[in-house]
Amino acid sequence: MLQVDLTGKRALVTGASSGLGRHFARVLARSGAEVTVAARRVAALEETADAIAGEGGRVDVAALDVTDPGSVSAVFAGAAFDIIINNAGVTHDGPALATTEEDWARVIDTDLTGVFRVAQAGARRMVTEGRGGSIVNVASILGLRVAGHVAAYATAKAGVVQMSRALALEWARHAIRVNALCPGYIETDLNRAFFASEAGKALIKRVPQRRLGQLSDLDGPLLLLASEAGAFMTGTEIVADGGHLVSSL
Repeated sequence: MLQVDLTGKRALVTGASSGLGRHFARVLARSGAEVTVAARRVAALEETADAIAGEGGRVDVAALDVTDPGSVSAVFAGAAFDIIINNAGVTHDGPALATTEEDWARVIDTDLTGVFRVAQAGARRMVTEGRGGSIVNVASILGLRVAGHVAAYATAKAGVVQMSRALALEWARHAIRVNALCPGYIETDLNRAFFASEAGKALIKRVPQRRLGQLSDLDGPLLLLASEAGAFMTGTEIVADGGHLVSSL
């Protein structure tokens, strides 16, 4: 894992109630950041906070619904964050012909518009306090290449990649860096059963490294983008996918 010192930095991680978000929060806390974990499921957030506190980290809990502008504003009512990990997201699995407008809107409002709401609110606080910072928008390889039955999700993540570039261009003069992190298939509690199935094993064989990513495989990319180790990086995306994007068609 990339070794960085984030002592004295305040970090916000959205979607921190489980999975990637919970892991990201723990990684930042282990590097010295004071972390605020945010999501809708407060009880699950408390589990994240307990894990961080148990490792000696400093952590706060904030209820956050990224689809609610008022909820987003409340999280940023205090001092500015130095690091924002924009991770909250949902998905919809199903053919495009059967996707309802409600399904589409739910994914776009959370995964794209919600990311913008958080980034904008965070950047406003940074500008008000006259400080820079790092915003890491969690996208996906499905924002760069497509798969079946995830039209809304792929569209939202592609938007996150392009939005990160646009915001980086506008906010560079404020010393605010904006980048996208694009994970490939990462093993989590939610998908472990699928990847143990025959269909899941077949998908793994299409990854050039012939394995799933582990949460720890994202530690280095996350810390690079979040810290001064990536001080000259903005408006770009880092892909961590075992070579999946460059696999042959």
